[in-house]
Amino acid sequence: MCPSRRHPNPSRRVRVLGVPVLLCALLWPAPATTASEGPGASADVARLYEEASAATARYEEGRREARIQKRKVRKLDRLLAGKRRHVAVLHSDLGRMARAQYRTGGGLPYTAQLLLADSPDAVIRGRRALWLADLAVNSAVTKTRRAVAGLAAAKDRAGRAKRSLDRSTARLAKLKRGIERKLETAQWTLQGEADRSVAAGKCRGAVRLHQQRTHVTRAWVTPVESYELSAGFDRAGGRWAGRHTGQDFAVGIGAPVRSVGAGRVESVSCGGSFGIEVVVRHKGGYYTQYAHLASVTVDQGERVRPGQWVGQAGTTGNSTGPHLHFEARLTPDLGSEVDPRKWLAERGVTL
Repeated sequence: MCPSRRHPNPSRRVRVLGVPVLLCALLWPAPATTASEGPGASADVARLYEEASAATARYEEGRREARIQKRKVRKLDRLLAGKRRHVAVLHSDLGRMARAQYRTGGGLPYTAQLLLADSPDAVIRGRRALWLADLAVNSAVTKTRRAVAGLAAAKDRAGRAKRSLDRSTARLAKLKRGIERKLETAQWTLQGEADRSVAAGKCRGAVRLHQQRTHVTRAWVTPVESYELSAGFDRAGGRWAGRHTGQDFAVGIGAPVRSVGAGRVESVSCGGSFGIEVVVRHKGGYYTQYAHLASVTVDQGERVRPGQWVGQAGTTGNSTGPHLHFEARLTPDLGSEVDPRKWLAERGVTL
């Protein structure tokens, strides 16, 4: 019996001979054979993913700069407080000097000082003391004015820094939100196209997307670059009747899905429990499967290199949310799967 689209039981989808195979071949949608198509929503999603990634990088860089700016502002605030204390001390010193001059006769006319003095030398000493006091007062006044000017400049710098920080943070946040809204719209447009293809039982051909040439130095990589692991191998769950035959990666619709290693595309098919899927044959007699895709970027028989995009993640087939279902197999067919985490670990890839 062919697996149910609503509740697939991967463990029962084994290779058999005879009439059941013929019936499944008649009932299940055929592999995709249409010609390569224009990028459309696939390209929009891929482009917006790049823009979102760049915007996020700029936003995070802005946040780092913001933290630095905030530290500068806090430092300026401490400087302002220190200058205020300095001004207060200078004003206190000025008051003490004025009071001292008053007590020592600093306000008396020079003639009166001569009449009241015991000797001319005392008058000269008194005048010198007053002159030194005047110098001290003038110096204190100058320092006070400089401190006040520095205080005003520091306040201005702090204000400019804060305003610049607020504007920059707001711009980056607005840019990021705008790109994310566009990406979400494009993602569901892409998913809608994929759902219609699956419903019709006729997948679109390979969508040729511009992929920046990455210099992958390792022979094996993860099937998606950024992800969260969800359902694991051999686990039971509400979305399947028996054990789970692969490893799920929680990613967004349209996220690039890449071949974990060099190989040749064994098949590209559409429909059934796995929705749109790609199977790649690798050296050593192993196969990898990439399922629930929203689009494919390769054709059957095409050679792929490690890290090359083979499709875009989606939620086609028996899927309750966007994710990539990844399997490692001994044959191209279901029923020969091995633990994909252990299989990748043996090749130096840790999930």
